[in-house]
Amino acid sequence: MFRFSSIISIFAAMALATSGSVSAFAPAIDVGRTSFHASTAVASQSYSASSSVRSSKTELNMAANIDLKGKVAFVAGVADSTGYGWAIAKALANAGATIIVGTWPPVLKIFEKGLSKGQFDEDSILDDGSKMEIAKVYPLDAVFDTPEDVPEEIKTNKRYAGLDGYTIEEVAKAIEADYGKIDIVVHSLANGPEVTKPLLETSRKGYLAASSASAYSAVSLLQKLGPIMNQGGSFLSLTYIASEKVIPGYGGGMSSAKAQLESDTRTLAFEAGRKYGLRVNTISAGPLKSRAASAIGKEPGQKTFIEYAIDYSKANAPLAQDLYSEDVGNTALFISSPLARTVTGVTLYVDNGLHAMGMAVDSKSMDGREMF
Repeated sequence: MFRFSSIISIFAAMALATSGSVSAFAPAIDVGRTSFHASTAVASQSYSASSSVRSSKTELNMAANIDLKGKVAFVAGVADSTGYGWAIAKALANAGATIIVGTWPPVLKIFEKGLSKGQFDEDSILDDGSKMEIAKVYPLDAVFDTPEDVPEEIKTNKRYAGLDGYTIEEVAKAIEADYGKIDIVVHSLANGPEVTKPLLETSRKGYLAASSASAYSAVSLLQKLGPIMNQGGSFLSLTYIASEKVIPGYGGGMSSAKAQLESDTRTLAFEAGRKYGLRVNTISAGPLKSRAASAIGKEPGQKTFIEYAIDYSKANAPLAQDLYSEDVGNTALFISSPLARTVTGVTLYVDNGLHAMGMAVDSKSMDGREMF
């Protein structure tokens, strides 16, 4: 029988064992990778705060405590091995889940070629030494709900040549035909065509495009996939602190889209919980240097937006350590598992505590004041 103490023990292990640290910016190239996976004995080890700050590797793998064999997980928004979507898929695979993914059509061939050539093999190694297998890759453009929504300019676009069935409705039907029922859905999608523009300079078209791709896509995915998810299943998305705090440089309506996503998470938790018996949550992940994020605000001779964000986080977060994609992957594994069967409607921060800060401790105005 499930007990609350299970949650306490899991998070205790995380506190003891963790040290150091598509499209627009779904805070998702990694700054590091896990090299050691802790056993259940980790919880009994002593904890040193100073050594925690100095360490640079995540030291926890929850897969040993969670069994997802026989479960099917669909991760929407995977096109390489650098982001949070891949890390979540790998964590779920480590626990035994069958992994299927949705990839944006314009990069589908590149991703499939990379898989076939073994470009992601190193990043695919699981704890038992085997390689994560992606059972199927579905073309997915999550700004289109049905075939009727696809404009002619997309149908005739050379980047979509030879592809069909990439709307959310069609992908849901294809998944049902292939697997029947599924258990876990991960929404790792975000795009803001005007993300580098301040909100005051953002067009209506750009603002609505950000909302469509980054927020409504989650609603639509759950609408279409909810009916084919097993009761007790998990729907998980990724958000960012810009939903509630001002993050200069993260514009184009993306902050608004993330706020929408978090609000919708709560509403959908109630509706999908009552209708399908599903749980709906979102992870507010800290900044990670992914390929997509690195494209924001990139100017010659200057750091990118994401590099500034990472530096700021390390300087000001309560835990002055690197954030790894595996940190989010492990958290996603927990929240998608039966261990979190009563957790729904939650925005869970995985950001070294940066969300809790109300003052920048590295501010010039703090010069001369001794800090921890």
